[in-house]
Amino acid sequence: MTLRLSFRAVVTAAIIGCGLFGATVAETQDVAPAPPAETAPTATLPPAPVPYTATVRRRRAPRPQRAVPPAATTTPPSALATTPNDALAPSLSPVLATPATPLPVADLEAYVDGVVRDRMARDHIAGVTIAIVQNGQVVLKKGYGLASLKDGRKVDPDTTLFRIGSISKTFTWIALMNEVEAGRMRLDTPINIYLPEKLQLKDQGKKTPVRLRDLMTHTGGFEDRTLGQLFERDPRRERPLDLYLRQERPNRVREPGLLPAYSNYGVGLAGAALANVTGQPFERVVADQVILPAGLTHTTFRENRPWQDGLPAPMAPALAADLSDGFRWTPLGFQTEAPEFIGHIAPAGSASSTAGDMARYMTLLLDGGTINGKTIFSPKTSAMFRTPMYRPADGAPGWNAGFQDIPLPGAHRGFGHAGATLWFHSNMVMVPELGLGVFVAVNTDTGADLPASLPSIILERFYAPRPEIPVASRISHDEAVAYEGHYLTTRRSYGGLEGFIDRLIGEATVRAAPDGRLTLTVDGKSSQWTATEQPDTFAPLSGSGLLVFQREDGKVMRFFSPMGVAAFERIGFPHQRGLLSIFAVLTILAAIATLVGVATRDRREARQTPTQARASLMQTIQAILWLIALVGVGVFASGAGDVAKVVYGWPSGWLLSASACAFVATLLTVATLAMLPVVWRGGRRVDSWVSLRKLAFTCTTLIFLSFALLLAAWGFLEFWNA
Repeated sequence: MTLRLSFRAVVTAAIIGCGLFGATVAETQDVAPAPPAETAPTATLPPAPVPYTATVRRRRAPRPQRAVPPAATTTPPSALATTPNDALAPSLSPVLATPATPLPVADLEAYVDGVVRDRMARDHIAGVTIAIVQNGQVVLKKGYGLASLKDGRKVDPDTTLFRIGSISKTFTWIALMNEVEAGRMRLDTPINIYLPEKLQLKDQGKKTPVRLRDLMTHTGGFEDRTLGQLFERDPRRERPLDLYLRQERPNRVREPGLLPAYSNYGVGLAGAALANVTGQPFERVVADQVILPAGLTHTTFRENRPWQDGLPAPMAPALAADLSDGFRWTPLGFQTEAPEFIGHIAPAGSASSTAGDMARYMTLLLDGGTINGKTIFSPKTSAMFRTPMYRPADGAPGWNAGFQDIPLPGAHRGFGHAGATLWFHSNMVMVPELGLGVFVAVNTDTGADLPASLPSIILERFYAPRPEIPVASRISHDEAVAYEGHYLTTRRSYGGLEGFIDRLIGEATVRAAPDGRLTLTVDGKSSQWTATEQPDTFAPLSGSGLLVFQREDGKVMRFFSPMGVAAFERIGFPHQRGLLSIFAVLTILAAIATLVGVATRDRREARQTPTQARASLMQTIQAILWLIALVGVGVFASGAGDVAKVVYGWPSGWLLSASACAFVATLLTVATLAMLPVVWRGGRRVDSWVSLRKLAFTCTTLIFLSFALLLAAWGFLEFWNA
């Protein structure tokens, strides 16, 4: 899931990959020899998704082939030199398509060129690769910008490999569904049945076992931990999948099947189960069942790193030479970054691929699992990939057997998956009723918006143009006020320092506009939503997704992420960032006042009992510790814009020191609180504090105590649980 793009956009990323060394070059790279010059058969798609209960187990017979005209593969001049004015889309009126009309290729290419070049200039994107397919044909396949600054290598849609992040999960689900179809696995069986004993889940007080279905729908009930372990910068720190799953076990925070919370760990477990059932390493299974038979000659789960015993073989030099670098945008221009390694959780997202291969992959998915006469998965499985397996509420985005269920403009519904690593962002969206598939990937940290928005932009342009003047809201401001509030994501760590960070960045706010629309602010970005005919359901003024709220006893208690990856639960004032900020400021002021009082007080005229003297010393130490803690947090926050530094360097020394200081300050504050009665009682009047000083001491103690209690509730005091 922004490099800011803040923690969440990166930690939103889902990642994986690797493979095993084989006897031949083709096997080593999980690719097969290039298939004959045949073209993918054209699918006759149903007008709507086939219900799961209506499907039968059968194999589709090969169908006649027909010639497909070659796709556009031109690479425009480097977008690094493009100006916003040069990047404007043509001013000609768009040629609108209908569900029965294919996209107008020339108009599509001109429009996409304009959008991409404009976003590259605006968002500082070094390189983009795109593929669009429809009705079994590639209608657009194009590369833009640079893949490498060192040699000026441009992006080629057929040869330049981009990291595709969590789109890799879809390969995992295809291989797993093949085992389900073969009867070796069952969706409603507890996952522990398919795992080796050392990887089996503990119940942790939960009554219901986690099923395979729960992992596919991201409802396993796990917390989501990312910092310091999901990405590795040093290839020597890479671990086998089973070791990673043992060492990085998340807590189970709710019963499975209740609420969505995107989980890379859950997909890792599914991949481990797949390997255990088949008796082969995961990388070999996904290569043998998906990559090789589908003819994806430039797709691999292996990573470009040195050979290491106990790990899958590295990427072959031929493919590594075509791998795009990842870039960071800085005030001085693009900066090439070292690759991030994520093979330790292979089933969740470390695949690399080209636009050409992804065009072939989308054709496979849209054509019911068959390509060039080869059946990769059954029509029954194909129907499940298009049919909701889980929706948290009526109409809400959910999951289709591991694929995202995507609401799109024009009341269309698609399926697919988005992906992200530290430097790459990607998206794959397919619309079965239009026979349409769109894949887009970028190689720069600041480029997340283009992959997220381009599929919807294309649909709005050619199939579902929005009115120039948005329709009026269906509800009044008074009705919209019921949805206002602060909400916290379920996709987060639930304890320790990472839990503290996730609480800070995982809060969303909903505000009602005077016209009855809602403004949703997540991760610092705002969007507007208007009510639909469905109760508690809101559509965006632009873009894709649906915002669905859920009530309990008539009160709005949560909403579901517009793309289905999490729920956001309503939180009260004590759990909001605002209250924590208020007490942080009060603590700073109280600490400074305490130290100023110590420095300016005339010791010769001071009168105090021994107990008051000890209490004063303890409060002075507390003030120093609280200031050190807050300075440590400030230093950490000042560098938090460098997400890679946060992810790789977790836990931060500054944050650990701040947490430890706050912990000691809390203990001293509790001790000081116990001394208050004695402080107020004092001794003889001439040997005791005046009432004003006693009052100031008490107020400072209560401020410190309140701040400590808040930090404890947020997990900040758990320096041992980073």
